[in-house]
Amino acid sequence: MAIIFKRTKILATVGPNTSTPEMLEKLIAAGVNGIRLNFSHGSYEERDEQLPWIREAAAKVGKPVAILQDLQGPKIRLGMLNENTPVKKGDEIVLDFAAEHDGLTFPVQYNLAEKVKVGEPIYIFDGKVRTTVVEIPSETAIKLRVENDGVLMSKKGINLPDTDFGGDILTPKDLKDIEYGLDKDIDYVALSFVQSADDINNLRQILVAGGSQAQIIAKIETKAAIKPEVMEEIVKATDGIMVARGDLAVEAGAELVPIVQRQLLALCRKHGKLSIVATQMMASMVDNPEPTRAEVSDVANAVIQGADTVMLSDETANGSYPLETVAAMKKVILYTQDHAPVAPVHDIIAKNLQRDAISTAAVSLAEQLGVDAIIAETKSGATAANIAGHRPNLPIISVTSEMRAAQQLALSYANRCYVRPDGDEAGFDLFKELKSEGFFGEGVSKVIIVSGQQPGVIGTTDTIKVRVLE
Repeated sequence: MAIIFKRTKILATVGPNTSTPEMLEKLIAAGVNGIRLNFSHGSYEERDEQLPWIREAAAKVGKPVAILQDLQGPKIRLGMLNENTPVKKGDEIVLDFAAEHDGLTFPVQYNLAEKVKVGEPIYIFDGKVRTTVVEIPSETAIKLRVENDGVLMSKKGINLPDTDFGGDILTPKDLKDIEYGLDKDIDYVALSFVQSADDINNLRQILVAGGSQAQIIAKIETKAAIKPEVMEEIVKATDGIMVARGDLAVEAGAELVPIVQRQLLALCRKHGKLSIVATQMMASMVDNPEPTRAEVSDVANAVIQGADTVMLSDETANGSYPLETVAAMKKVILYTQDHAPVAPVHDIIAKNLQRDAISTAAVSLAEQLGVDAIIAETKSGATAANIAGHRPNLPIISVTSEMRAAQQLALSYANRCYVRPDGDEAGFDLFKELKSEGFFGEGVSKVIIVSGQQPGVIGTTDTIKVRVLE
């Protein structure tokens, strides 16, 4: 190959330190494939500026870039406190939806009295203060027993690992944010604190009814979602998974996170779904120009486990070294993919559709013939995503007439997507174009082209061709 590109993609969060047209262009040029807009922060006015900035930057750099709208979800927080308040083991405190801070009574931004039960654990401030529900004294208040010494501060998050929200995970803010995004140029909507496949189905109904083409990313960060009988159903219902390791560690236990990550990545590969590994991948680079050895290992392990995408949060939103972080992550990805194969997964692809069988055959043939790339003609992106599910050790070059599909495939493993008109020879025409540009280097180049006899029609992929150019 004359041109080497990373197979695992990078999703970067935009924030105060990167919210300019110039910085967005630099991030994309440095190796970012998708931009995350965190709707826990920021205003619609800011989004109205950022969305066209991202598209203009992607056009200048010359590659499709995915935009992900990350919903806040029922991320419950304390309200404003008069001051930082120490609490001690054995104290009884009250969280009241209808009260202001007064001694050991604290305001909370959600009426927990409607959801929690006596005996359930509640973790405050990212688990730094652990409590247990001992009483529900009113329709708006709950009483908690503090299990360890700590300090409570304004706006700190609250985790309820054993509380059943009964499908009520879309808050009024989320619904407003979804409505805002329906007619915007958004490729993915990330749903926070998913507990069941029903949560995915409910959001999909809203998106379809609103005319949105955005796909759904289920953020896995609750104990309910990682139950064996639930996890695979969520993967099957959604378009992709984000392993949201921060809240998952608080809610389920940090020791579970590495195993859950491996399970989710394997399930995504089995069902041809997008997988994103998130949270603190290079957290030290918020303040330092070099990653720690542990962070390098973390990114490398995600690549070896077959993640489609690795994500940066504070590192690019608020960090002092956003471009250096992207460069360091890209360097780790490239070295790892060149020196360590992706770990095998048994029963890797669900073979219940024709395109899955075609994809399986294409990857097997590509390995036997030693081709330079697999070219996928795809309308919706499904064929290319299924090929990516096999984690082939070579580029997947996708060609589609739909810009939305190209942008969504920007986060898919090993995919480099091009937007071209539908046609009987769209894949071969792109092969010739890339060959003339030196993409495949000197000498003979061989590719496999996966296509259908009805170009531009979704679900008609049925043909595998071997093509050679000198």
